[in-house]
This record gives sequence, structure tokens and C-alpha cells, in this order.
Amino acid sequence: MEHLKGKIALVTGGNSGIGYATAKELKAQGAEVIITGRRKTAVEEAAAALGVTGMIADQGSVNDIEQLAFAVGQQFDKIDILFINAGVLENTTIENATEAAFDNVIGVNFKGAYFTLSRFIPLLNDGASVVFLSSNTASMNAANSSIYSSGKSALNAVMRIAATELAPRKIRVNSVSPGPTATEIMNKAGYTPEQLSQVNAWILERVPLKQIGKAEDVAKMVAYFCGEAASFITGAEIVMDGGMSL
Repeated sequence: MEHLKGKIALVTGGNSGIGYATAKELKAQGAEVIITGRRKTAVEEAAAALGVTGMIADQGSVNDIEQLAFAVGQQFDKIDILFINAGVLENTTIENATEAAFDNVIGVNFKGAYFTLSRFIPLLNDGASVVFLSSNTASMNAANSSIYSSGKSALNAVMRIAATELAPRKIRVNSVSPGPTATEIMNKAGYTPEQLSQVNAWILERVPLKQIGKAEDVAKMVAYFCGEAASFITGAEIVMDGGMSL
């Protein structure tokens, strides 16, 4: 069903993982989709495979974000859906944390997400939908996750405040917080196959539904938030983690 026909959607980090799956789902529901990413070849290949528009931008750079907003405004004028998804992962204890790791994770996951929303607000049509990709770790307290978890927790705070600020324009702002999901982010974080196997086994022990999440399921939830069925939902966080955070 083309529930989003006539809508223009922007997905940051849309060349892989949850971003790619969401771009595919939004397009299947009738939206015209723009994906972004910082790797030119990856974005171009993903855009061609999906049949969408690809634009190069690093969410960790406010200058890139501002240039992206200008380019989108020039080509599309306004957008109806903004999925702020791009993110990075680095795990470390607080004691061993480096400034570089902190700046990388917070710079992309929080600062970058914040300024993506900020700079795209003028391009949002009244009645638009904004969705942040957060994480179930925003409300959990696992060792080695202090930087990533605190960034996602801060993101949820911004989501709720943005929902209040943008309500007069009927712009809804929500977040989806997946638990463990089968994407490339763990590989990008430098885990070896053996380490990934150990991590997955550890995860399955703690997930009541005994399964790893799928990017396609997260995509459907994002699309739901963007559709008419969610027209009375704003400032909400949906946790999708198989019960892990219970």
C-alpha cells in the first residue's frame, strides 16, 4: 500500500543497515526518497540499487549538514519525512576513554543528529514527520557503553523538546530505539568474527524473544511513524529489542 505517496523523505546514513532498509520501505510505500552518507561510492551504489536520490554528506560535520540542507532545498524545496539515522559505535570503559572516541561518537550520533534537525526545520512542510534512530541502550546501563548510551539518551531528550517546539506546525517528532539488530555497524566497530559470535551469544541470553532484530522491522516502524496512522503520536519513543530492556 502506498501510504506515503506524494511525500518526500530524507534518510541520513541511508546507504547501509537500518537506513538502507528504511529508504527501501519508504519508497515501497510511495515516497520519493533521498539518502545520504559520507562514502561516495557506497551512496551511489545504494541509490542506484534502490532507485532513489543519493547525496554525499558527513553527519559529523555541521558544514556538510548545512550544505546538504541547501542542496535539498534547491532540488526539492521542502520535505515531509526526515529520518535521522546515521550513527557510529565505539565501546570503551570510562577509565580508558579517549577524547577522539568521545568526539567521534558524540559528534555524529548527538551533535550531528541535533544539527541535522536544526538545519532542516526550515525545509519541513507543516505536518511533517521527524524520526530519530535512538537505541535501547539509552535506558540501559551496560559496561563499556557510556559514550554511545549517553549520546542516545541525550538524543531522546532533544526529540521530546523538538516535539514540543514543532507542535504548532503539526510536525511530529518521535524516536525508534532498536535493540541488537543485524547490521554492519558491529563489523565497522572492529569486531572480529569470533568476537561477533561471542557478542551474539551474550545478546541471545538476554533477549526474551531469543532472536536478533531485523533492519526491515525497524524500517516498518519508522514508516508507521511517518504515516496517517500515527498522526496523533509525537514525543514518543518505541523500544524494539525483543524485551531485552525489561
